[in-house]
Amino acid sequence: MNKTFFLSVLLTAATALPAQDIIQWRGDRTGIYRETGLLKQWPGDGLQLLWHFDGLGEGHSSAAIADGRIYITGMTDGKGFLYAFDLAGKLLNKREYGDEWSESYNGTRGTVTADDGKLYLISGMGDVVCFNAADLSVVWKKNIMRDFGAENIQWGICESPLVVDEKLIVTPGGKEHNLVALNKNTGALIWSCPGEGDLSAYCSPLYVPDQQVPQVVTMTAKHIIGVDVATGRKLWSYEHINRHDVHPNIPVYGGDNQLLCTSGYGKGSVMLRLTNGGRGVEKVWEAAQLDSRLGAMVKVGDYAYGSGDANRFWFCVDWKTGELKYKANTLPVGNIIAGDGMLYCYSDRGDLALVRITPEKFDLVSRFPVTLGTDQHWAHPVIYQGALYVRHGNTLMAYKIS
Repeated sequence: MNKTFFLSVLLTAATALPAQDIIQWRGDRTGIYRETGLLKQWPGDGLQLLWHFDGLGEGHSSAAIADGRIYITGMTDGKGFLYAFDLAGKLLNKREYGDEWSESYNGTRGTVTADDGKLYLISGMGDVVCFNAADLSVVWKKNIMRDFGAENIQWGICESPLVVDEKLIVTPGGKEHNLVALNKNTGALIWSCPGEGDLSAYCSPLYVPDQQVPQVVTMTAKHIIGVDVATGRKLWSYEHINRHDVHPNIPVYGGDNQLLCTSGYGKGSVMLRLTNGGRGVEKVWEAAQLDSRLGAMVKVGDYAYGSGDANRFWFCVDWKTGELKYKANTLPVGNIIAGDGMLYCYSDRGDLALVRITPEKFDLVSRFPVTLGTDQHWAHPVIYQGALYVRHGNTLMAYKIS
């Protein structure tokens, strides 16, 4: 492990900047980070590297943060490991949790979810594991393939569990037990929804609380579904099919009854409007060329931003109408988050880029290559207390952005 510490800078940033208390998948599942005072332009030779850790093993999962600790997973010799770091990059603990995915694009997939002193993850093999955050001891563990009559998918289960009150919500993808809610403290089944009987589709579920019927929304192999979070009753479904039954992008909810769902492999995006208090949906618009494969999208104001798959450009789309405002290929496509008036784009070729948020053009401000790490540039970056956390395979990096 090689590290360069700038501890006084990091600690100053930690006390000076407001932050989300817990960082889960894409921050709070929206990709929007609420910190302010972040750099509007990066140094010409790239961001200052605060520290890096070389030794995670294989994987694509992102960092999760809670109570001043960073949690991330990696695979070594076919086994999955959960790592805990402090904010200065010191390894505090490491725990093996079982077999991980080693058949193609090897390594860990879903990001850890932290809640109330516990950590939850789903392995590529379908093991759901609950850990005590303090010492990484296992509280409970079960396999959603075996326990719920499901089968694994082509590239291994890839999902970040969703916590709503006492429920831990995951997607086995079984014919009978398609989406389930487990007791987060014991793993006991609370409810099960058959959905449409599809396989799981690499999608992490989203909680939509502001309807008459608060609900969980996710994408399974051939459908987008909405499920009553209290009872597990299916409220609605909408057919959404692509060539490989792959829908890894979490839906984007605008707080205006509208859900933007996007997929690659020839499908594109559809905007749905929740109706009748969340009991149904209707199509608002669709756009085949907005075909993000695994980079997700962010909504800022009246616009959504992201990048395509077959259509290899970055785009801005009018949230209400689906009108394409711009498309640009000045940067290879990749994943996207947003914070403090800027887009943070991490390309699948290893570029980190800072882009000003405007519907007028892809306003690229700064860019530099990530040279550390291994394999694919797929993990989504994380913003926390003035630092940008970037995972590239074997390596976790922390860059100064305040």
